[in-house]
Amino acid sequence: MAKVISIGNQSFESMRERDNFYVDKTSVIKEWWENEDIVTLITRPRRFGKTLNMNMLECFFSNKYKDRGDLFEGLDIWKEEKYRKLQGTYPVIFLSFADVKQNNYEETIQKIKKIIFDIYQKYDFLKDWEGLTDKEKTAFRNIDCVMSDIVAQGAIKDLSDYLSRYYGKKVIILLDEYDTPMQEAYVSGYWKELVAFTRSLFNATFKTNPYLERAIMTGITRIEYSAYAKFAKQTSNGSALAETIFSDLNNLVVVTTTSNQYETAFGFTEEEVFNALDEQGLSEKKQEVKSWYDGFTFGDSRDIYNPWSIINYLKYKKFTTYWADSSSNGLISKLIKTGSAGIKKTMEILLEGGVIEKRIDEQIVYNQIDKKENAIWSLLLASGYLCIASYREEGRLKRKVYGLKLTNLEVEQMFERMIEQWFGEEKVNYNEFVKSLLAGDTESMNEYMNRVTRGVISYFDTGKSPSDEAPERFYHGLVLGLMVDQIDNYILNSNRESGFGRYDIMLDPIDKNNESFPGVVIEFKVFNAKKEDTLEETAENALRQIKEKNYDAELIKRGVKKEKIRHYGFAFKGKEVLIVQG
Repeated sequence: MAKVISIGNQSFESMRERDNFYVDKTSVIKEWWENEDIVTLITRPRRFGKTLNMNMLECFFSNKYKDRGDLFEGLDIWKEEKYRKLQGTYPVIFLSFADVKQNNYEETIQKIKKIIFDIYQKYDFLKDWEGLTDKEKTAFRNIDCVMSDIVAQGAIKDLSDYLSRYYGKKVIILLDEYDTPMQEAYVSGYWKELVAFTRSLFNATFKTNPYLERAIMTGITRIEYSAYAKFAKQTSNGSALAETIFSDLNNLVVVTTTSNQYETAFGFTEEEVFNALDEQGLSEKKQEVKSWYDGFTFGDSRDIYNPWSIINYLKYKKFTTYWADSSSNGLISKLIKTGSAGIKKTMEILLEGGVIEKRIDEQIVYNQIDKKENAIWSLLLASGYLCIASYREEGRLKRKVYGLKLTNLEVEQMFERMIEQWFGEEKVNYNEFVKSLLAGDTESMNEYMNRVTRGVISYFDTGKSPSDEAPERFYHGLVLGLMVDQIDNYILNSNRESGFGRYDIMLDPIDKNNESFPGVVIEFKVFNAKKEDTLEETAENALRQIKEKNYDAELIKRGVKKEKIRHYGFAFKGKEVLIVQG
């Protein structure tokens, strides 16, 4: 009988006691323990089982779970006597920053202090333990939500001291979603302040803590703020990288999505997914499931599946964007929407199923994301929206160049909906514009453009680029919009002649016999005061270039009737736009 799928359950103890569906990931216990690394940071995309694995580690190591070997019976880790004896033998401090999502520095620090206070409450018996000095007992009682920053920064280290003395054993510290407050700080503008607080907290907890046995941190990204980078350190994959909140942690091992450690510990392998589909009576859906939810790559392991979407599909048996819908994806949308024409052009390639080659820096420099194009692709890779299709080393320094593509159908659909939402906002009533374009109604097209011209062009602008880039930003925004809006009706070809101020789009109707979908050729041209006197002359020159390039021949060759081909000239002069048909 198929086991019950428990959606959103991040309690290993609960899942095992109820005998819910569970994919055995206990081998990560052995891998981590035998690596003997003191502090390990593992980054994986959101909803990839990080919290459940951390809870499982707590259940295995914590002396609170002594004599709870029943939770692990039948699982991989229980096959070895060495680990059966190890279970339930350590004091464990488990913290999670997953809920630290305040929009200002003061409330963020207050929330972190509340988390620390709650942990102290779990060990309230220590405040009366004779093993503590009077000063230590007083210090213990003074831990509260309004303690000073200095006290808070050293509180986990002090608790480690108390627990190690009480139990006669060093402590294991587990910190889940370490980077959630840092991401919120970047979005809300208090990054610098939080970096300083967090660096001191981490230094005391993980570096100068003699009562620490081992520690694991999990998050989505490894983060930096360039103004705070201190020095380079050597990571597990041998690359020298600058750190910030970790700048003092020379005992830190960083495991990213390209590292060869813990490759299958997070996410489901294809074998695990196919076994689950067999168990749930869905064997015939394997290839469709693969198209939708496969594609993640960790280290050398390919065919890693998104666990959140898999367990939801197993339960509801419907293909949809479970994982993509579990986040607003607001930062990603903003970075692409307001990004350069080059970023939008790259998105065109990705949405067409293409592969882009980029140098990736897995150290996410948040204050450089909107300034350095490659930082966006690094963030998309770390977040799971892109996967590695190829890899090569370049030049004498063997710089790593990755071939990247959209991860799977779910991610593709997410981006399509994201782009639709750009145009769906009130100030860019995009659908009416497309209808007018296909109907040959240039009067409505010009009325639309004149009504919202600043919105249409500025919508894709950060306000930091020269005004002569506006037509190109609009051009690539229009291409992305058409690709998404007309994906079922047209094959879209676009071309940009760099340096000549000319861009073109050709729409080839899929159904050549449907009168509602004519062939369309659009030529974009920027006003040139040296060659043209008016914007009308620029637009007419755009139409003439369509004829000179003989675009019709290509559409006719593809089966489009000549009388069904529409020509449009788009002329740009600053924020002015004129559209003519010919």
